[in-house]
This record gives sequence, C-alpha cells and structure tokens, in this order.
Amino acid sequence: MSADNSGTSAMIREGARQSMAWLHGWTGLVLGHILFVMCLAGTLSVFKPEISRWMRPEVSAPADPARAIEAATTWLSANTKGSTGWYLSAPDGRSNTVEATYDSDGAYLTRALDPVSGAPVARDTLGGEFFYRLHFELQIPYPWGRLLASLAAMLMLVAIVTGIIAHKRFFKDIFTFRPAKGQRSWLDGHNALGVLSLPFHIMITFTGLVTLASINMPWGIAAAYGTDLETLYSDLAPGAVDREPSGTKAPLAPIGPMLAQAERYFDAPVGRAYIFHPGDAAAVVTFYPVEQRAIGYLPGEMSFDGATGKLLKAWTEDRVGVRTYQTIYGLHMAHFAPLLTRWLYFLGGAMLTLAIATGMLLWIVKRRERAPLSIGNKVLERLNVGGLMGAAIGMAAFPIANRLLPLGMAARAEAEISVALWSAAAVLLAGLALPPAIGWPLLMGVLALCCALAALLGPIWASDMVLATGNAMLLATAVALAMLVWRQVRRKPAPAPARRRMAAA
Repeated sequence: MSADNSGTSAMIREGARQSMAWLHGWTGLVLGHILFVMCLAGTLSVFKPEISRWMRPEVSAPADPARAIEAATTWLSANTKGSTGWYLSAPDGRSNTVEATYDSDGAYLTRALDPVSGAPVARDTLGGEFFYRLHFELQIPYPWGRLLASLAAMLMLVAIVTGIIAHKRFFKDIFTFRPAKGQRSWLDGHNALGVLSLPFHIMITFTGLVTLASINMPWGIAAAYGTDLETLYSDLAPGAVDREPSGTKAPLAPIGPMLAQAERYFDAPVGRAYIFHPGDAAAVVTFYPVEQRAIGYLPGEMSFDGATGKLLKAWTEDRVGVRTYQTIYGLHMAHFAPLLTRWLYFLGGAMLTLAIATGMLLWIVKRRERAPLSIGNKVLERLNVGGLMGAAIGMAAFPIANRLLPLGMAARAEAEISVALWSAAAVLLAGLALPPAIGWPLLMGVLALCCALAALLGPIWASDMVLATGNAMLLATAVALAMLVWRQVRRKPAPAPARRRMAAA
C-alpha cells in the first residue's frame, strides 16, 4: 500500500474515532442524569429483598415458605371483602415476609405480611421495591416513566458502542490511571470504569431494553394482535386458567395440600401464589416455582380449583422463543444469582453508575481546561452538583425516613417516598444556587452524614446479619465520602485558564 493510501486510511480512521467520540459525549450528556438515577437505583435493586428486610427490623426470624403462604391466605380470607385477587410472593432465604398485593372493598394495597400471623407487619414501607420501581419507572406514571427509561437505555447502548469505537488504547486503559492530572485523571477514571466491566455494561443495557420491548417496540404486537389483548395473553401464557366469577360464595379450600402437590410437581419450593376470585365458587389458585432454580423467569405453573382443591392444569414452558426471552429477562433481574454473583452484579452496576457520573463531570473539566466556561456549561456544572448529589441524598433519606416516621402513620409508605423525592429536589436547588467549589464538598458531607445516620438508626448493633451488613455498607460509604470531602477542602483551587484569542490575520 502506498504512503498516500496509508495516510488517507489513517485520516479516515481518525475522523471516524472523532465522530464516535462526539456522539459518545452527546448521547451521554442528553439524558445523563436520568441514566445516573436509573443505574444507581438498579444497582441497589440487586439486593432488593435484603433492603426490604433491613427496612422491617421487627421481622427478623427465618420463615417457612409454605406455612407463610398458608398464614397469609388465612388472614386475607378473614380480613378482605370483595377481592378480585391476592398475589403473594413467598419468603425465601433472602426475604422473611410474604410480599402481598391484593384488593379489598375496591382499594388496592401492597403490604408485607408476617410469615407467622399472616397480618401486615407494623412498619408499612415499600422497602427495596422503591428502588426497583425507580429504576425503570422513575416515579413517573405509566407508561411515560417506562418510555423515558427505555429512551435513556437506548442512548446508553449508543454511548457504549461509540465509546468502544472511539477508544485508541482499549485494553491499556484498564490499567492506566494518572492521579492529580486534571482532565487526564478524569478521563483515565472514566475509561477504566467503562472498560473493566464492559461485558456487564453491554449485557445489562441490552437485557434492560428487551424487558421493555413491548413499550419501545410495540409494532409487532400491534400487527399480530391489534387490540385483542385477551388472545395475546392466552398465547403468551397458555398454561393460565382464566375463569369468570360465578357469583356464588364458597370458602377457599385448605391451601396446604395444593402447595405440597405443586412442590412435588416443580421439584422445588413454591415462589409465588396467585389466588383469583377468592371466596367465590370459581376461585383459581395458581402456583409458580422459585426463580432461583433457573435463569429463565417463571418456567412453569400449576392451577387448582380454589373451592375444591382439585387440580385444573399443570404447565411447563418449553417453547424456545419464550424461554429465550425469559432467560434474557432473568439475566437482567438476577433472581437466579447466588450471593457471589449478586455482589458481582452490584459491583458492575456501581462501576456503570460511576462511569456515567465521571462522564458528566469530564464534559465540564475538558471545557474548563480549554477556556472559561460558557453560561450553558456553567449551568450544567451546577446541575451536575445538584442532580448527582440530589439523587444520592434522596436515596439516603429514604431509609432515614423509614426509621423516623411513626409506625402507625397513615399512608406511611407514601410518606417515605415523599421524603426521598423532596430531599432530592431540595438538593437539586441547592446545587444550582451554590458555587460548585462549595456545593460539592458541602453536599458530599450531607450525603456522608445521611449514610452514617441511617446506619446508626439501623440499629447499629443489629444481630440479624442482613441488618448488620446493611449498616456496615452505609458506614463504609460515609467514611469514603468523608475522605473525599477532606481532600476537596484541603485542595487549593486551580487558577482559571485565560480564554485563547485568535491571532489577527
């Protein structure tokens, strides 16, 4: 190849890299703060059952899944009226309450039920469910929150792909970090965070998009089924038994024998129990196996006549397409994962969250080192302070509210969420109002105090291993943040660069 052709090819490659770097920066910038919230909440959701357990310290004893389901159905039979359905998730090694969604007298409720008495636990809270819902709904009504989350995930995938193309030294960046070098240090940190766990970032972003496929790509469903949702659901779940209520009252048959039969069929404990039309002669009781036995989500179901206990239908999902989707969904949810794998998920999510945050900060650092910031970039700099710290402080305020709000307070779970959201909003405004040189250390200090306070209210010397681990994580985070604040306070500000002027022609 001639020197001219070689030079032309090099110029094309360099031009492509620059284009990809430009696209990488802008895709990360457009919805970067939304992605930060999604990734931080999603990372915490890896331990959703453990967070829920930490936020209900009154229930600490281990629970037998079958007996807990029996206790829950007994309490619901005696304390609900006119229910159309009870949806129960059994306790397991990670959770020790029955997570129940049900309706009574037209009111829909979500409660954690005591595994012994079956009654709602004293401390009404969403627990880890708050972070899980925030992750893909962003506390925005359906379907707008999921649409925004889906759009952000698409941009995340674009940012990952363009970041790969823009890299010149892909593998070398894993081991390169030059501290106290300004822009270069931020870039090294951003690259290392992104490259070291890149396979996880691609997997979690792609599988997240697939879980929202019916929202972000609805055209296939619309073309095949139109508005006929009944046929769609029948094709997706042919093992489901759907019966209309008869209008004749009948007590629910003892659920213990049905549970035992389902466990023998699944060769696994029951993970979920759905009771449709309880108290009616046409009631249906459907069981699903635990999700830890396979990556794929809900591989089978077994339905009984609720009034007689007679088996109606048993179904094991073996269609290749459906099992493929269930496996992709299961990879994202990580319900199958043993403890070590869950910690790896947590670490990968934390690295993705930090990669997004450092990317947002790098945008400002690069432009400040070239010239004084424009008005737009000054606003973005303060928005970074308020947005990034606001999301973190709001999530830290959530467990504090869990400990401080009165147990008997009406709408207590909703009040905890309000505390988290209003705290985040207040910090966002503070970040916009304060100079970044003051805002960063001040708000990091507030976050450190919030984490320490949540741990101290734990209670700090809890005997339950889940509570103790949560307290230790909160204290470790507080210490790490305090060290960062100390470094920022001691560091002398760098002189502002002078704007370069073009020489006269």
